[in-house]
Amino acid sequence: MKLLRHGPRGAERPGMLHSDGTIRDLTGIVPDIGGALLSDVGLSALRGIDAGQLPVVDAGTRLGACVAGTGKFICIGLNYADHAAESGMAVPPEPVVFMKATSAICGPNDPIIMPRTSQKTDWEVELAVIIGTKAKYVSEADALKHVAGFAVANDVSERAFQTERAGQWTKGKSCDNFGQLGPWLVTRDEVADPQNLSMWLTVNGEKVQNGSTKTMVYGVAHVVSYLSQFMTLHPGDVISTGTPPGVGMGMKPPRYLKPGDVVELAIEGLGQQRQDVVADA
Repeated sequence: MKLLRHGPRGAERPGMLHSDGTIRDLTGIVPDIGGALLSDVGLSALRGIDAGQLPVVDAGTRLGACVAGTGKFICIGLNYADHAAESGMAVPPEPVVFMKATSAICGPNDPIIMPRTSQKTDWEVELAVIIGTKAKYVSEADALKHVAGFAVANDVSERAFQTERAGQWTKGKSCDNFGQLGPWLVTRDEVADPQNLSMWLTVNGEKVQNGSTKTMVYGVAHVVSYLSQFMTLHPGDVISTGTPPGVGMGMKPPRYLKPGDVVELAIEGLGQQRQDVVADA
């Protein structure tokens, strides 16, 4: 299944993608795409619904982030060997973990808002993992059982805030609209191998990232298990698993976004995003 949330920001409604390509409304059937619905039991109940009998959502309706109630937005840094190389950094001996504020989360086609003093706003196409059931001290063998599904994420980053200011990376990752998520949550059963998905990102039509989850240093199962040793993962938590090479910071000379740019990105089987770059007011 491909689950989604549609409507104005802050008032999104649950929905699903029908096989005919239309968005169908789940209002009144489930409260939202989150919480207990994300468990295998909850998702199984949804599979019994005839999507063809659900109301059609108008084409062009805004899509929100594909999951509600996210308590933690956890990111893994330098998790692609080729991206670590372009960053001039060694492959880490353990996953590099940092947090992105949940207030950064927005819809897949919502604009990238450059902060007022930003000079180095950058892009990162990433595979997002959405937790379906509580995970604490889980083994790598059992880790995927706790995953509801997968989505496309843009881990937008302000590199000067991230690396040139005192402190840690979080403030360069957490600005408003720095976490586009969706267009939909693709349930685990529809992703045969999360370590074999092609992914790409363009800026103004130029392909700058063209990679695959094959080059992840630490795969999805390892990352979920690893994180569960340090913190309990809850339904709706999002793990953004790193980006392949081609980010602006790694270019020679570096290249960053400016107002008026258009960013598009996709992951095989998980859908596509499009964002206009705008300056904050």
